[in-house]
Amino acid sequence: MELKKSLLLAVGIGISALGLTACNKNSDAQQQTSSIEQIKKNDVLRVAVFADNPPFGYVNSKGEHQGFDVEIAKKVAKDLLGDEKKIEYVVTEAANRVEFLKSGKVDVVLASFSVTPERKTVVDFAEPYLKASLGIVSPKSKPINSVTDLENKTLIVNRGSSSDSFFTKNYPKVKLLKFEQNTDAFNALKDGRGDAISQDSTYALAWAAENPNYTVGIPQIGNEDFIAPAVKKGNVELLNWLNTEMKQLRETGEIQKIYNQTLRPIYGDAVDAQIFLDVNGK
Repeated sequence: MELKKSLLLAVGIGISALGLTACNKNSDAQQQTSSIEQIKKNDVLRVAVFADNPPFGYVNSKGEHQGFDVEIAKKVAKDLLGDEKKIEYVVTEAANRVEFLKSGKVDVVLASFSVTPERKTVVDFAEPYLKASLGIVSPKSKPINSVTDLENKTLIVNRGSSSDSFFTKNYPKVKLLKFEQNTDAFNALKDGRGDAISQDSTYALAWAAENPNYTVGIPQIGNEDFIAPAVKKGNVELLNWLNTEMKQLRETGEIQKIYNQTLRPIYGDAVDAQIFLDVNGK
């Protein structure tokens, strides 16, 4: 009887082991399935975008996603899936962009994502489509024209943004007031809860252009950053595809057209487009 039980137990263990092996093989096969193949199978590109960062990523009065980053996303979807409407927009805040990629919530981030050494350790960036440094916006009545003007004053930043990292690291005497959303951050500036706000220079110039009581007293500070699509770390296939795509969009003038459509109306002719668009070879 004991021998029979032992044999049955051994057979059961063997069957379980075979089942585990099969599961592992299935799991390995799923992991080996190309990311692009999976996107095409799903027939939708999941893209993380901002919802309150005009003119780069925002939702208009009709509930439609608009802006420079959104138009880039449409081009990517059209070239990958044959239809610019095959996009699932996933609204993100600055602090969530990395986590959305790590968790597999999105396929790509197109949310004014600046390339930094720290971020490159946790996500993979494709070829850039824009460049920017940081800019400082302040009231015209009390302009901030230098970093020394900010000492012992309050600077508003978005949590997890390049501005947050830059001032935390380099200017500890500047008090930071942090927000998750751009809308809340700029409302704080308007309410006088901060003396100035730091954003990417592209956005800082655009916002000040539409708010004449404010000025970009510091149009450029910090390193010149490149803004690029980002994918999950190790997603080499999608990364390589996006590298080719970004180069093609630059070389065919599509990115220039998107700039003319979304940004030129804000900046006007006073701002040289090449300040933002000259990213070749970077």
